[in-house]
Order: sequence, then structure tokens, then C-alpha cells
Amino acid sequence: MVPAAFFDLDRTLLTVNSGTLWVQRERRLRRISLRQALEAAALLVAYRLSIVDMEAAMRKALSVYRGVSEATLEAWTREWYHAEVARHVSAAARAELEAVRGRGLACVLLTSSSPYAAKVASEHLALDGFISSRYGVKDGVLTGEPDLPICYGQGKVVRAEEYAAEHAIDLNASLFYTDSYTDLPMLCRVGEPRVVNPDLRLHLHARRRGWPILRWR
Repeated sequence: MVPAAFFDLDRTLLTVNSGTLWVQRERRLRRISLRQALEAAALLVAYRLSIVDMEAAMRKALSVYRGVSEATLEAWTREWYHAEVARHVSAAARAELEAVRGRGLACVLLTSSSPYAAKVASEHLALDGFISSRYGVKDGVLTGEPDLPICYGQGKVVRAEEYAAEHAIDLNASLFYTDSYTDLPMLCRVGEPRVVNPDLRLHLHARRRGWPILRWR
């Protein structure tokens, strides 16, 4: 068993929330209505405040793509990432990735984002693997349902434990970098929690616990 370093995506490796960029692009391309864009924006705010019902939110988001081929959504995501997301990778995050690699640790993306965004981001950053939310697919077409548990909150721990078991990783000796209070279960699961650009609740909790607080702006 060996340690690894796990990294959140939005506002950690990236300086932005990629979900906001996705909603803006989908609205611009008229693949979602104004009402759907406003609903998505409200859910993103609730996510930032750690008060979202993630399962309900993901079902609502995925309902827009029910019946769309997985290959199509993957292609849309890849185009969007390279056009609008890649430039928002934090320079400090790149430096930390190099430092972690220098310690001989595998670097793994751990995000509630889509498997398509996680895949292209992990490729772009030359990561060793990724763990993400998973979407229901039947005969190559999205069903509009998420695979449970969603990679969020305690669900991130479940997915990370599955990955760790498959790759002989010792989570008790591993690192996890994130900005969000919703990731508290995973921060408590690893041996070396790393708090990056934290929201207020996580900042206060990290100070009480004596966890390192990093600023990657």
C-alpha cells in the first residue's frame, strides 16, 4: 500500500467553478433555456454554500441530456474544456502537482464533475487517474439518471475507497486538496488534509483543526 495525492477540480486545480462556464456555454449555444440556466445558476450558488441536495440537483441537470448520446456529450465537453476551461488552471496548482510528483506520489483527480470533464482535465494535467460522478448510460445514450452514490460529500469517500482498493493506495497516508466544506468527509478520511482557497465554513473548520490553509490565487 502506498500514499497518493487527491485533488478537487473547481476552485482548487482551477481558479473558477467550471460548472458556471458550462452553463454559460450551453445557454450561449441555446442548448438550454434561460429558465434552465437560471435554475442551474441557483444550484451552483447552493453548492458553493454547501446547502444543495446534490442528488436532486444532478437529476435535474442530467434530465436536460436524457436521450443524448454519450459520445456527443463527451465531444461537447472536450471542446468546451480546451476552449474555455484549460486557461483557468492555477499556476500554484501546477507547481504543487510537480512538488507532489517529486515525492513519488500518484496524483488523482477527485471531483463531483462529470466523467467527461474529469477525463479531459486529468489528461490535460497529466494526472495518474480520476474519480468523478458517473452518469447512467444505456445503449450509448444517457438515461438522465446518475449512478449512485454521487461523488459528493460522503460519496467521495466511497468512490475514493473503491479506487484506493483497486490501486493499492493507503488513504490513511494520502493527501487531499480541496476548497469546499462539502468535502469535509474526505478531508477527515485522509492522513494529510490540505485546504485550498477555502469557503468560509471550511476555513473556520480548518483553523480549529490546525489543518494547512493554502492560497493558490
